[in-house]
Amino acid sequence: MTLLDVTSLSVRIGAFQVLKDVCFHVDPGETVAVTGESGSGKSMTALAIMQLLPETVHAKGYITLNGTQLQEQSETQMCAIRGQSIGMVFQEPMTALNPVKTIGDQVMETILIHQAMPRAQAEARAREVLERVGLPADRFPLARYPHELSGGQRQRVVIAMAIALRPKLLIADEPTTALDVTTQAQILDLLKDLVQDYGMGLLIITHDLAVVADLADRIVVMRDGAVVETGHTSWLLRNMRHPYTRMLFAASNHQVALPDPPAPAPLLEVRNAVRDYKTPRGSWFGKPGTFRAVNDVSFTLNRGERLGLVGESGCGKSTLTRAILGLEPLQGGEIRLNGAPVATHPGSTVRRKMQVVFQDPYGSFNPRHKVERLITEPFYSLPDPPSGAARAGLISETLSAVGLKPEDGGKYIHQFSGGQRQRLAIARALITRPELIIFDEAVSALDVSVRARILDLLAELCAAYSLTYLFISHDLSVVRTITDRCLVMQQGEIVEQGATEDVFSNPQHPYTRQLIAAAPVLPELTDTERSPQHV
Repeated sequence: MTLLDVTSLSVRIGAFQVLKDVCFHVDPGETVAVTGESGSGKSMTALAIMQLLPETVHAKGYITLNGTQLQEQSETQMCAIRGQSIGMVFQEPMTALNPVKTIGDQVMETILIHQAMPRAQAEARAREVLERVGLPADRFPLARYPHELSGGQRQRVVIAMAIALRPKLLIADEPTTALDVTTQAQILDLLKDLVQDYGMGLLIITHDLAVVADLADRIVVMRDGAVVETGHTSWLLRNMRHPYTRMLFAASNHQVALPDPPAPAPLLEVRNAVRDYKTPRGSWFGKPGTFRAVNDVSFTLNRGERLGLVGESGCGKSTLTRAILGLEPLQGGEIRLNGAPVATHPGSTVRRKMQVVFQDPYGSFNPRHKVERLITEPFYSLPDPPSGAARAGLISETLSAVGLKPEDGGKYIHQFSGGQRQRLAIARALITRPELIIFDEAVSALDVSVRARILDLLAELCAAYSLTYLFISHDLSVVRTITDRCLVMQQGEIVEQGATEDVFSNPQHPYTRQLIAAAPVLPELTDTERSPQHV
């Protein structure tokens, strides 16, 4: 019997057709993946199933859950269905959780809304479901707050809220996009176990084909609001009939041709770096003391070299990055750029020679300013910033270098797509011609085809500007593609380093082997299977 049946679903906002005759179904105990680029209609489909579309949206078609037509239900009736029969896991757990409520209260809220029971009984149920998702009460008390958890642990809380009442259908919207590979593997294994144990149907929405290759029973490929191809996973990955599906597959396995690495000439030197934090009294850390986030880290980044840094969330990557940028003081060791120490005081001239590209390009820009002002923000750190024609020329040249038009300088950030915003972030980092650029998870939030174009852009910029960069990412496939050397970080220490291909093809440390084993991969296709004639 079919659990969820979506038939001829169309959604229109004004004159714009967002969804066009979308059809698919999910059976009990089955995992169906909806994949496609940003803007393909994946999340809009999930919102339509949940009946959470804006009032101004016009929708038609049929959405049936266990024989119940969801469009015919009132909002009161849908409130009873959401949580009870349909659970939803969102992409960013920190925004899905209430920061001023404990995790126990938030899981209990779902239970108490739908079932009349004493609070003590609801608390016991919350403790049980949190343990089911890997958060036992002896290590993760119900009184803990979201900010006291890692990203993967917060995602487990969101999953606990979604499955607290064992819904028949679980919708997971990009549940692992921002997670490192080992945490991602754990979350995917958890979802797989929940489907098997509870017999629920799982609809997972993702732009990453490698994520769904081992998880999903069937794949639905969407583009521009329409389903362009669907089929059982193993069959579809070997019989891709639509050019768009083949493009997604190629982008997932994208390879980048980097220039040959330069001769060794040290630019950045990190020597025995130590960064400690004081832990507060009364927190979940226990007694007040010291937490060592970076422990005796040493490495060298040569001029013109591309260096990767990988590791799980909480391993110390971000703390080390802030220390390199002069934003965190060290308790031991030193960091030098071009032989000069990187100081943390605001007047440090060394810090002017470094720039950073962040994960979220929209969040790192002021939406009230135009692009020409946004990308020239680094000029404020210069003692003699360019002005007039020189400034206009730099803006035009830099925008062109990242594949945008000079006239884009007069637009606002909301007028650009996610990939274009990241190009603007790269332009801002590039405009002062820094000696070092740090890319902090700069492509993790992008879909595979946009990510491939950004990686190609970095390769082009490497050749044109002899870039030196530190590329921090939890995506091992990207690091393998875009770096010359690689550092592997675990619990504040560098446990392995070397030429990227050597580290990936012959890892020496058990943790490196664990990371590589946890990374999702697409199945290898033969040349015949890759050819258009085969499909």
